[in-house]
Amino acid sequence: MFFSLFKHPAIDFGVKLFFLLVLVFGLHLTILYNLEKPLFADRIVLAYALNFLLALIIFWIINQYKTRFKQALGFLFMAGSLLKFVVFFLFFYPFYKADSHIQTTEFLAFFVPYAVSLIAETTVSVKLLNRL
Repeated sequence: MFFSLFKHPAIDFGVKLFFLLVLVFGLHLTILYNLEKPLFADRIVLAYALNFLLALIIFWIINQYKTRFKQALGFLFMAGSLLKFVVFFLFFYPFYKADSHIQTTEFLAFFVPYAVSLIAETTVSVKLLNRL
């Protein structure tokens, strides 16, 4: 029963994305530690969590509507990207820009999980859509 859950593409994607982001998060923290930067500053945990949730939601929507709105899936994907930008400007940008300068660590705290999630989401979505 438990393993049959992984047959659902969204759950399978969510599990794989979770472990990928945990691995990247560990690497990210290791690099910050070696550079003697604060590990949990710049809303890094929130960035990883929100990017995971948004990628999972967007993929779930694409998977749910892959046959009904086949011609509009590209627009759904772009709407998901717009949603990610809105989340960035609501939850991260005001805090990063508070000192009127976005530091490299602040930028990377959001961009690394964003890029990893986007690449994973795009790769899996393309494979899913090619099977239609």
